[in-house]
Amino acid sequence: MIEKNVLADFCGKVSEPVIDETAYVHPLAAVIGNVTLGKNVMVSPCAAVRGDEGQPLFVDDDANVQDGVVIHALETEMNGEPIEKNLMEVNGNKYAVYVGKRVSLAHQVQIHGPSVVMDDTFVGMKVLVFKSCIGKGCVIEPGAIVMGVSVADGRYVPAGSVIRSQQQADELPVITEDYPFRTLNKGVVDVNTALAKGYLEAQKV
Repeated sequence: MIEKNVLADFCGKVSEPVIDETAYVHPLAAVIGNVTLGKNVMVSPCAAVRGDEGQPLFVDDDANVQDGVVIHALETEMNGEPIEKNLMEVNGNKYAVYVGKRVSLAHQVQIHGPSVVMDDTFVGMKVLVFKSCIGKGCVIEPGAIVMGVSVADGRYVPAGSVIRSQQQADELPVITEDYPFRTLNKGVVDVNTALAKGYLEAQKV
């Protein structure tokens, strides 16, 4: 389902999702409101990318939004006035949620804005990211919770961890050559961009 948002005191403009022609949104997924999907993005069944409260939501090229993922955000305006604390700046633009290039959001991940996940990061199954910025080339292992912090580039969050202070985030381990999931994301991205292409081709038949 791809549809416009509705008007509210926290959302004073009706927006229609902007979806690149090479992106694929499964019929059982929902993409609503002020959302941009870049090239080769794969949005799998039962995912919800809902730009009807906090907005805009942005998913960059070659990213994947797997089954059951939720991307949503706290309100970013009230009665026409921006709520700056619920916006994050990336490359000079402000977003409720920004998902970078070649990011994998695995099954049942929740990215709740204000949040940013930068390029080439893998977010594992059932992870929650809220009010946080995740750097480039990170791995968030399954079941982790990351709230109210910034995670530096090239770090990993061990499975099941709860990261709620900046000190905890600063002490996260660095991804090294022997880290077992160091190259996991590349394969996941390759699979999902191929799936997006394949499903789009199948629609033409």
